[in-house]
Amino acid sequence: MPRRRVTRGNLPGRRHPLWAAADWTAGAPAIHTHRVTGPVSLTPPTFDDIQRAADAIHHRLPVTPAWSYPALDALAGCEVVVKHENTQPTGAFKVRGGLALAATLTPAHLAAGLVTASTGNHAQSIAYAARLHGATATIVVPESAPEAKVAAVRLLGANVVVHGPTMTEAVAKAQELAGRDGMTYVDPGNTPAIIAGHATVYLELLTQRPDLEAIYVPIGSGSGAAGACIVRDRLAPDCRIVGVQSNAAPAAYLSWRAGQIETAPCLTRHSGLATGRGFELPQSVIGAGLADFVIVDDAEISDAARVFAHVAHTLAEGAGAAALAGLLKATSHPDRVAVICTGGNASADEIADLARG
Repeated sequence: MPRRRVTRGNLPGRRHPLWAAADWTAGAPAIHTHRVTGPVSLTPPTFDDIQRAADAIHHRLPVTPAWSYPALDALAGCEVVVKHENTQPTGAFKVRGGLALAATLTPAHLAAGLVTASTGNHAQSIAYAARLHGATATIVVPESAPEAKVAAVRLLGANVVVHGPTMTEAVAKAQELAGRDGMTYVDPGNTPAIIAGHATVYLELLTQRPDLEAIYVPIGSGSGAAGACIVRDRLAPDCRIVGVQSNAAPAAYLSWRAGQIETAPCLTRHSGLATGRGFELPQSVIGAGLADFVIVDDAEISDAARVFAHVAHTLAEGAGAAALAGLLKATSHPDRVAVICTGGNASADEIADLARG
């Protein structure tokens, strides 16, 4: 697939088509109507929102490491800083989003119970936050969700509903349950508080390493990449944010390239990247915010997971290795680069695969 490059020089004055369609700059924010128990603003979080999210979660989550490894630097041909979100209590960065969201919900929203759809890491995030706040959580997972992640969600006390072959059917079922039972529906991609929580990864990283010239970010829904762009704009405007997605689930890439929401077959074996549709809120930010978008195949992601294991002593699930796969595929890059290891919830098959090749 061709890659489109957006340089910092052509951003001023550029109005992304999705911004115009949703009227992001109007006095009254656009409303996303899928949440049954209350409207959600599609206005992206501000830097101040992200700082408030950091305040809400940092008494529960320590700052994650940002380390470099000589062998990885030598392989990539540059200094590579790995942000280790695989060290989170749920094994992935998405726990930040659940905690940030729960801190903004009213007692009535929490008492109604939370319902969402996920292939695993977002599910664990919502289940983890709900348990800490004394709320119930119902998670709808597609039939393809990894068994280990589903088991982890149940151990966190959530009710699990298995429905449909892909996330598209799971999301529809979660919305149906919200309407039927009066629960608070949590959209996995179009919830500003979740993006604010995910953005705290980059608030930490650009405080730890303000000299970074580029950050490679894996993209499923795009919530993490959107958060990265917002933080970059405030703390390190010359740092390039580069998105990475599997060519077996390219909906976010196609949406970014077209400037409108697109759907695509979701055939990737890496569950954390398994989205079949672009999400409006993240796309409204990354449309002009990404410097580049790299498409990799599932085999390249698996290769990157093996690199993490062999030269950086790091266990990464597929989505957690995608950023490194994008860096290793890139034909050029600056001297100081970060990759986000977004999760370490590798399946048994993924762990077995680390010994191959």
